[in-house]
Amino acid sequence: MSKTALALRHVAFEDLGVFAPALAARGYDVRYGDAGCGPIPDEAIQACDLLVVLGAPIGVYELDEYPFLVDELAAIRRRLQAEKPTLGVCLGAQLMAAALGAQVGPGPGKEIGYAPLTLTDAGRASPLGELAGLPVLHWHGDTFALPAGAVGLAATPLCPHQAFSLGANALALQFHCEVDPVMFERWLIGHTVELGKAKIDPRVLREQAARLGAATAQAGRRVLESWLAGLSA
Repeated sequence: MSKTALALRHVAFEDLGVFAPALAARGYDVRYGDAGCGPIPDEAIQACDLLVVLGAPIGVYELDEYPFLVDELAAIRRRLQAEKPTLGVCLGAQLMAAALGAQVGPGPGKEIGYAPLTLTDAGRASPLGELAGLPVLHWHGDTFALPAGAVGLAATPLCPHQAFSLGANALALQFHCEVDPVMFERWLIGHTVELGKAKIDPRVLREQAARLGAATAQAGRRVLESWLAGLSA
């Protein structure tokens, strides 16, 4: 019997990317749930073998503006308390941090574009070791504090907490190593307003993705495969 992986998606173009074929190769039946389109699928979130919470250009703290986040946070909290395999990417990582009681809010500035991480000792020994020396895609303005009991894995000059793990079954990545560079143009279209406000030229990001995206995607797939191999029952 195949295992089920539920990807909780917030905007259509921020999907599993290269994680999808990696999950399929390991026997997961991959399904999407679209947050904000009807009730949060709490039953499916608790029942799936793996939950992946994907990114979005909204803030964890914008509960009045996006009230579905209240139920989403509660569902993620229940899953983490049960120590069920959970992976968060960007907003997903911030939701995990908030569900674990950590502060999440605007950082000192936006990080948008490909840039390297500084891995901690724990990070180098973790699946993130696959990313050592490689630039990853950053696309966020918010950041999180390290939750109690979590292990910090990576940092950048603007954000001291770029990734954390909690036991073997919870991994939070504020950056993106799942993006398929072939599909990157969708990001530039979908985030055009944010890029304009930040005065970032999409041509610069397009060139970065063409030059760096394939290597990052390959390493990102290895990160996922390594983490899946280490999940506890």
